[in-house]
Amino acid sequence: MISEKLALTDQETLDEVLDCLTENFTIQTQGAFNQKNLFEILVRAASIGDSIENTSKILNQSPSGNDIRYHLDKINNFEQLESQINQALKSRIPHRIKKGRHKIAIDLNLIPYYGQPDENEKEYIYRSEAKLGTCSFYAKSATGSIPVASFALTQLYT
Repeated sequence: MISEKLALTDQETLDEVLDCLTENFTIQTQGAFNQKNLFEILVRAASIGDSIENTSKILNQSPSGNDIRYHLDKINNFEQLESQINQALKSRIPHRIKKGRHKIAIDLNLIPYYGQPDENEKEYIYRSEAKLGTCSFYAKSATGSIPVASFALTQLYT
C-alpha cells in the first residue's frame, strides 16, 4: 500500500535518525543528560552546519559543548564508528527502495527577492544569474524518486 503522506517533516526525520542511533550504539553518559541528548545535538549541529557549542546553547536543557566533547573524547576510532553509523542508517532504507534503480527528479524554483534579507531570511536566499532585476532569490526545491520501471512506462506514453 502506498502512503498518502508524501513527505517527512524535519522532526520526523530527526526522530528516525535518533531512534536508529540509540538502537545501534551505546555511548556511556553521565550527569544530567543521556545518550539521546548527545546524539540530538550532534545530528542537529551536523545537519545545519553549526558548532556543537552553539547547537547546545540553542536547545533548552541540553548539556554544554564541553560535556559533549568530553564524551566524544572517549571514542578511539572515528572511521570505524562512521562506517557503523552508515550501515545502521542504510539498514533503515525500505527494501523496495534499496533493491532497484531509481531516477531522481529535482524541481528548483527561484522566486525573485528584492532588498536586504534579515538574519532569519539569509539562509533561504540563493544568489544566481540576474533575472527580473535581481540576483537574489528565495529558493524552494522538491525531490522525488521514480522507480526505473515507472519511468520507462512514463517515457513510453509521453
